[in-house]
Amino acid sequence: MEKVDIIGGGIAGLALAGMLDPGKFEVTIFEQRPELPAVGTTLAMWPEAQQALSKLGLLGAVRSRGAIIKTGALRRPSGEPLLSMEGEGLVGISRPELLKLLDSAVPRSVHREAGRVERLPDVAGLTVGADGVNSVVRRELLGRQSAARPTPFLAVRGVIPGTPHKEDIGEYWGRGQIFGLAPAGGGSNWYASFRSDLGPEKVDVAEALEVTRNRYANHSRAVQDVLAKATPETSLAQRIWISPPLAHYAQGNTVLVGDAAHAMTPNLGRGACEALIDAVTLGGLLNELPREEALAAYGRKRVIRTQLLRIASSLMGNVALARSAQPMRDALIKQVGKRVSRTREKAQTSK
Repeated sequence: MEKVDIIGGGIAGLALAGMLDPGKFEVTIFEQRPELPAVGTTLAMWPEAQQALSKLGLLGAVRSRGAIIKTGALRRPSGEPLLSMEGEGLVGISRPELLKLLDSAVPRSVHREAGRVERLPDVAGLTVGADGVNSVVRRELLGRQSAARPTPFLAVRGVIPGTPHKEDIGEYWGRGQIFGLAPAGGGSNWYASFRSDLGPEKVDVAEALEVTRNRYANHSRAVQDVLAKATPETSLAQRIWISPPLAHYAQGNTVLVGDAAHAMTPNLGRGACEALIDAVTLGGLLNELPREEALAAYGRKRVIRTQLLRIASSLMGNVALARSAQPMRDALIKQVGKRVSRTREKAQTSK
């Protein structure tokens, strides 16, 4: 039996534990939280992430407990659509629900250790850093220069009862701020991002909600109604942190997955998806190949792709949260929207 210590019991850590062959590996998960979180917003599962969930045997359960996201739009603060979008069968599921399902896929043979890990276990087996953007494993592996960096942006998000109207779904791009609204399982998922001095460590949710209501007071009635219904008990507020660029995710008997390897801004909605794909990819390779070969193959499959997504997400955030040249940005988006609409009309006519 090969020993695998997974530092972090979030999305990536649980998915990896569920993927590893229990007949080949002796697995221990180290997680500082005493229990799974009860509050969290909706995560969009893109097609590749759904394939990863299928390999874990969870895709059917995710689809039954989530919501299908098919349409949306980029909008002005008033709600006027700039660019309408049609999804590719994205599935939205709340983070707590996803964590419950991933936890259910972990074999009973996996050991659980509660408490925060400050130093890496002194073992001859494989150590996996699945401990998020402020990863202890990454710091021990690559030094202080690998520490996460806070962005100027605050993320405030939550879930409220009631399904949003189709004409309100999408992202509202203002001057230096974003508001998003989408269906969630049994409710509406919302999120806001803007520059703020709150934090950067622990952010008071009630204070952040009040700041958010003031910041979006000139937005559409739909946005204001959502924020009026939001409560601290069903909301989260935190500074957005990002990890530095990394050229490799494995060194010796240590490897990084998820946000520990490539924490990105939320603007592409790919963070949770890529964490799942990391874990399933690494687990499958370790099941089939000797460790050294598996880690090398994991790097070839995941480093370039995820680092490009990290860069693209940051660039998208800079455009969406721009505080100048807003009229030019919106005009360009509207022109793109018109071209997309004409292309769709031609495609429908030719059928």
